[in-house]
Amino acid sequence: MVVLHVSLTSDFPALRDELEGLIVYHANPSCQTYLAFGSARPYPGSDTVEKNAVILIPENEPYTELAVLMDLLLGPHGCPWDREQSHETLKKYLLEESYETLDAIDRKDMKSLAEELGDLTLQPVFHARLAERAKAFAFDEPLREICAKLIRRHPHVFGDLDVADADEVLRNWDAIKKDEKPEKRSILHGVPKSMPALARAHEVSKRAVRAGFEWPDFGGVIDKIREETAELEEAIAGGDPEAIKSEIGDLLFTLVNVARWQKVDAEDALRMMLDRFQGRFELMEGMATKPLNDLSFEEWDDLWNQAKAKVAERA
Repeated sequence: MVVLHVSLTSDFPALRDELEGLIVYHANPSCQTYLAFGSARPYPGSDTVEKNAVILIPENEPYTELAVLMDLLLGPHGCPWDREQSHETLKKYLLEESYETLDAIDRKDMKSLAEELGDLTLQPVFHARLAERAKAFAFDEPLREICAKLIRRHPHVFGDLDVADADEVLRNWDAIKKDEKPEKRSILHGVPKSMPALARAHEVSKRAVRAGFEWPDFGGVIDKIREETAELEEAIAGGDPEAIKSEIGDLLFTLVNVARWQKVDAEDALRMMLDRFQGRFELMEGMATKPLNDLSFEEWDDLWNQAKAKVAERA
């Protein structure tokens, strides 16, 4: 199969007029030509496209090209690896590409971000094509769903509703969601249990607050940290592993609320701290003059301070 780009402004008008001749008088008469746009000789899907077909795609419609390419990869003349995949086997790639996108954002590397967003975009297209082939839903249904949802949940933009601020937008959003699915009563419904724990804690906390479950001031959050710390110390003194685990969870959730009050994303904060720690530790490994396991606490502390100073110089 050959995929060719055509310009809608120049190639398409002539192609539209010459389409039948193009098909009949092609250099290889057995090659059929399909358009990935319009109604004339439309692309019929990979299951019926000949192996040596030519498919014409508008040069300014990369999403159309991606959709067609994914369909071809899954078709009878496509890629054996792609055809073996399922929604379940692709889960890890969706996570991997998401994390690589986050990494590019954290590094403020726009060139990498463009590449990673492309890799990430492939994943929903892959899933949608799989669902289409299984007759679970149409390929374009996810896009139709999200477009309708955006219009429905932004009545202050696409309707006559007036809002005072972003907080009111979120309250309206929650109310609209409840009206859409009245059987789902809890404001916490829909928070994925598979989310990273800190991110899930942040989202649960934000939603609970929108329902009115909140400390009256930040001092109450600080008091809660002291309370949870004391309870953790008591559990450790008692030696009960389950109690210790429970109290650590309570303390972590309270710290997430500290982050929320300070408008800091807890997941981002921890990820950035880990990046700093890893960078400093790798510097210490390079500066150490003897095996790491032979270092004393004082030597470790000295190396740590040297590494922090080097990082500060680079900044």
